[in-house]
Amino acid sequence: MSNAEVLGRFVWHELLTTDTAAAAAFYPKVVPWRTAPSSMPGYTIWMAGQTQIGGLMALPADGGTTPPHWLIYLGTPNVDATCSQAQGLGAQVLKAPADIPNVGRYAVLSDPQGSTFALFTPGGEPPPGPQPAQGAFSWHELATTDVPAALRFYGTLFGWTKGPAHDMGGGAGVYQIFEHNGTGVGGMADVQGLSTVPSWLSYVHVADSGRAVAAAKSGGGRVLGGPREVPGGSWIAWMTDPQGSAFAVLEAPRSVSQPKPAATAKPPAAAKPAAAPPKPATAAPKPAAAAKPARPPAKPAKPAAAAKPARPPAKPPKLAAAAAPARPPAKPPKPAAALAPARPPAKPARKKAAKKAVKKAAKKVARKATRKKAAAKRVRGKAARRTVTRSARRAAPKKRTAAKRARGRRR
Repeated sequence: MSNAEVLGRFVWHELLTTDTAAAAAFYPKVVPWRTAPSSMPGYTIWMAGQTQIGGLMALPADGGTTPPHWLIYLGTPNVDATCSQAQGLGAQVLKAPADIPNVGRYAVLSDPQGSTFALFTPGGEPPPGPQPAQGAFSWHELATTDVPAALRFYGTLFGWTKGPAHDMGGGAGVYQIFEHNGTGVGGMADVQGLSTVPSWLSYVHVADSGRAVAAAKSGGGRVLGGPREVPGGSWIAWMTDPQGSAFAVLEAPRSVSQPKPAATAKPPAAAKPAAAPPKPATAAPKPAAAAKPARPPAKPAKPAAAAKPARPPAKPPKLAAAAAPARPPAKPPKPAAALAPARPPAKPARKKAAKKAVKKAAKKVARKATRKKAAAKRVRGKAARRTVTRSARRAAPKKRTAAKRARGRRR
């Protein structure tokens, strides 16, 4: 592949992060990569099989508040000429063109809408070499604030052409596929949500998207969506690593005998055209202008387009809204009226206590009334006895007198 053929190809992918050791441990668990040392201090190479596909380095100390992110490198025969052309189209140069001894020349720019990317011209003839079946970057997406303007900008610089466009529906806008040499290599869509900034998102080709998602979760990453089947039979998922760098995975269509990931549901056959996947809240922002980006390896990897790349799905990824709805219950619950009437609840304890208190009070009143009656009866008895005694005492003298008189008469 000559320098002329490198124009517009995605030739390198670089992770700038706050914890290189953690990143080096995380990604090989999720995607089929391994790490290898480089000739540059502090720079690690990502390997997919025997192919160099990217690099890993720490964020520059003078990077300010720039969060961890992935940076794409686009090939060009002449970095200086492309850089000047991009400035004329409204781009901003973040890092002026500079040489990497025995490697090539590079520059870092921001497109007119604010997405960061890098330019690279190989210093020599890059080794062609076949792309690995797994682990290569096979699809690229641009979240931007102006899709038509972004397509004109990148088309002018790199010769990309407009491919099929799909209305995502629901006011989400249009997903625009772009092609390089007649082959679809990525898509562009409007940024989704106020917290998302214009940025690039790259997809890694994997054998099993479900396994990649499970590994990302167990490794401390965050899953943003998927795995989800898209038209054409591919499966995709979006996630961030533990430090917050966004990336995605893409699994080629499965054979009939292969099982589907356990946590996914196939969308209905009549689903709308697929839409761009949601953009992560921590998309890659622009690095500081003074920060010198990492240098590609002495022999940069052959871009995915050099050999026949893993073709992306015929239609762009599907939005979550198109996913299959949850299944309703097999039998709806019976209405309340159809159920057997419930037994009335037992009388509340308060009511029982009140009733008991009333009965107790009634018994107390009855006992008091009985005692009053008995007392009154006793009083009446005593009074009667006193009356009889007084009467008897009064009548006794008369009786004695009468008795004396009677005795006298008998005499």
